[in-house]
Amino acid sequence: MDFLIEKISAVNDLILQGKGLEAFENYYHDNVVTQDNDDEVFAGKEINRKRKEAFFDAITEFRCAKPLKVAVGEKTTMVEWQFDFTHQDLGCKKFTQVAVQEWQDGKIIKEKFYYGL
Repeated sequence: MDFLIEKISAVNDLILQGKGLEAFENYYHDNVVTQDNDDEVFAGKEINRKRKEAFFDAITEFRCAKPLKVAVGEKTTMVEWQFDFTHQDLGCKKFTQVAVQEWQDGKIIKEKFYYGL
């Protein structure tokens, strides 16, 4: 489990430095699958990279990203985040989100986000 603590800490540190795309490139598996709540599933690194790039590019004002809690289990990590930003399509958003990551081969193979907006 120490291995996963180190990995998720590195991911979180990059996000806090404004390097979310670098975290994605370094710590996400080529076959990564992501999902927001019970919405559509997105499979593969390329499509998820494009989604992340589009999301980050549309942030017009960034005020806060703060990890509140981190949990580590068998091949799984969870991070509760607090976010506060303005997005050109979504408007002003201040919310808490839980991200659950499943790991394979030292990289995130599946990530699901739970939040209410």
